[in-house]
Amino acid sequence: MLVLQVIRDNKKEIAAALKKRNLDADTLLENVLELDEKRRALQTEMDQTLAQSNKLSKEIGMLYKTGKAQEANTLKEQTTALKEASKKMGEALNAVSDDLDNALYLIPNIPHTSVPSGNSEEDNEEVYKEGDIPKLMEGALPHWDLAKKYDIIDFELGVKITGAGFPVYKGKGARLQRALISYFLDKNTQAGYTEIQVPYLVNEASGFGTGQLPDKEGQMYHVQADDLYLIPTAEVPVTNLLRDNILNLNDLPICYTGYTPCFRREAGSYGAHVRGLNRLHQFDKVEIVRVEQPENSYQALNSMVEHIKEILKELNLPYRILRLCGGDLGFTSALTYDFEVFSTAQDRWLEISSVSNFESYQSNRLKLRYKDENGKTQLAHTLNGSSLALPRVLAGILENYQTKEGIRIPDVLIPYTGFDIID
Repeated sequence: MLVLQVIRDNKKEIAAALKKRNLDADTLLENVLELDEKRRALQTEMDQTLAQSNKLSKEIGMLYKTGKAQEANTLKEQTTALKEASKKMGEALNAVSDDLDNALYLIPNIPHTSVPSGNSEEDNEEVYKEGDIPKLMEGALPHWDLAKKYDIIDFELGVKITGAGFPVYKGKGARLQRALISYFLDKNTQAGYTEIQVPYLVNEASGFGTGQLPDKEGQMYHVQADDLYLIPTAEVPVTNLLRDNILNLNDLPICYTGYTPCFRREAGSYGAHVRGLNRLHQFDKVEIVRVEQPENSYQALNSMVEHIKEILKELNLPYRILRLCGGDLGFTSALTYDFEVFSTAQDRWLEISSVSNFESYQSNRLKLRYKDENGKTQLAHTLNGSSLALPRVLAGILENYQTKEGIRIPDVLIPYTGFDIID
């Protein structure tokens, strides 16, 4: 969430910046400032009441010592009333503080100055493109038909045991899936990321820490009996490892990578564009997460972009990079680059990665701080990216590498799969 002091000092500038998101934030910001004033007034009143109570307590002690018990007892009645009043003030203060936090949760991150204006994905800005779109043979198939032809992914069996959006990978399909996970993790660890394994369920505090709650509550699977959430991405548990931490300057940067399955309800997603692997309720993803000093975070973002470019170049998949416009920018992100691979059989671009800088928005929620060179406590910057999400990468490989003989395997994956063709 935004830093309260920043809102106090820059309300007009923040409101103007949030218009890039097509959001009129004046009312939200004014509500935050009003609650903040109320909170500070209650805090001052409670502090004064407690100070008066403490002063009287000292006087009571002196009166008892000098034998003035009756006067002491009179003052004790006053302190009792003051304590009761301070207790009610404390309850009111907690309620207002909760209201203030909830109001802050409703305000999205401020877009970076480079974020283009726009209303939807149609207004995203293409900033890079690489790779030649292959010319497929006559009668080339989309990946859902290839999966059935070569018996490597069974969508109907997934419906039988769970429901739509939960595919079953079989034979060489399962081995290719495992190969991609291992390849992505190896590439990330070679680039300096520490591999980490994390739980697949998180508590409410973790969801609030990285901003999935309350913004995406309806898109997360909730285990009500235990009040836990299935993770929508490894970003949530990995970043929350550092919640409530104060790091030393020499701890930074922190670079993690992890593989997890991801679970998303994807409510309201229908139509041909979500067919096959295009949109799933459960899918595998390898994530990279970084914690940086603020002055280094955009250089780190650029290095993450270059890292993913290298992976896609090795896979020899045609791709492009988009800078998301304000209307398509995630709630917690200051700047996001989307990677899309071209699906030749579907004749469309498929998103395979998002790389984002959240600046201090997440770390303020997480209370993730570090001590700078002067020993002053500062909020860190957090970043994350998919490196990579598997379903659409797999779809791109199946469709773009299909031949009359079968589906060729990218050279870089053959050491991981142990075969060079699916036939």
